[in-house]
Amino acid sequence: MMSSGNGGGRDDGGGEDDDVLDHEYQEEYVRNSRGMSLFACRWLPGKRWRNKDPHRPPKALVFLCHGYAVECGVTMRGTGERLARAGYAVYGLDYEGHGRSDGLQGYVPDFQALVQDCDDYFASVVRSHADVRHKSRRFLVGESMGGAVALLLHRARPDFWTGAVLVAPMCKIADDMRPHPVVVNILRAMTSIIPTWKVVPTADVIDAAYRMQEKRDEIRGNPYCYKDKPRLKTAFELLKVSLDVEENLLHKVSLPFLIVHGGADKVTDPSVSELLYQSAASQDKTLKLYPFMWHALTSGESPNNIRTVFQDIIAWLDHRSSMEEPPEVEQKARHDDQRHHQRHHAGNSK
Repeated sequence: MMSSGNGGGRDDGGGEDDDVLDHEYQEEYVRNSRGMSLFACRWLPGKRWRNKDPHRPPKALVFLCHGYAVECGVTMRGTGERLARAGYAVYGLDYEGHGRSDGLQGYVPDFQALVQDCDDYFASVVRSHADVRHKSRRFLVGESMGGAVALLLHRARPDFWTGAVLVAPMCKIADDMRPHPVVVNILRAMTSIIPTWKVVPTADVIDAAYRMQEKRDEIRGNPYCYKDKPRLKTAFELLKVSLDVEENLLHKVSLPFLIVHGGADKVTDPSVSELLYQSAASQDKTLKLYPFMWHALTSGESPNNIRTVFQDIIAWLDHRSSMEEPPEVEQKARHDDQRHHQRHHAGNSK
């Protein structure tokens, strides 16, 4: 099922609505390998981008990996709209247990299954663009927990992605947000008994992540966002994956990436973004730290701060979208996709 519409553009009066000119918005539901219905949405460049050429392709494909307890269609709408106005085709997927997707709200029973859902859907979108594939770069944009998702997607297909933008990535849970060691031990013992219980004591992430009160109110009023205490299994999965990324993945990251991180972030530790930057094998890596900014750089800051962050993100994407890509790079990406696709289907058939 798919529906489409437009929204979020400026209306300065007269002529065709600016939102129609700026971008097009569409949404649909897709099924994952476990038979669950997942909400997917996309923002496409509008008539202003196509101008006199209705067949003008987007600069690149961008895939959104949202954070814990939020979703794509509303929470990341600003990101989708800004990037679509800049000429990018932007795709998002609500994880199991998040947003409008199936699953118990706020429950992540298996982080690797969540990553696989994203991999399946994102790769299917790329394959649907096969006719313009040689022109379309493929970027990941991961925010907070979505940063860990993006890194794990890269680990699954090392040569597939053109690059990644990591917004305050969850490479390690900040010490003052991490559950007490006693709680961690209880988590390990109890997840198999009462995995869905909402009993993990943590600080209020909304107040810690979003500087602007109006954005805090929007998140609290959004029925698609989970606002209760983390469930036992969810908390354990997040802790486990953050340790995995920190200990086993940081030094293996080889794709081009941009990290943007607030210097006053109390949710994800800016020092770990610095560690990723220093440790990664990538030859094309950029770290931008914004003093005094908080965790939610792309939506929870002042309008001027958000504009500054997106100027940096779009400039980075524009530069890498316009670079000539050697044919062997695309060949490696296609081979990576085929090999991964075959391996995944072979595993499912066992």
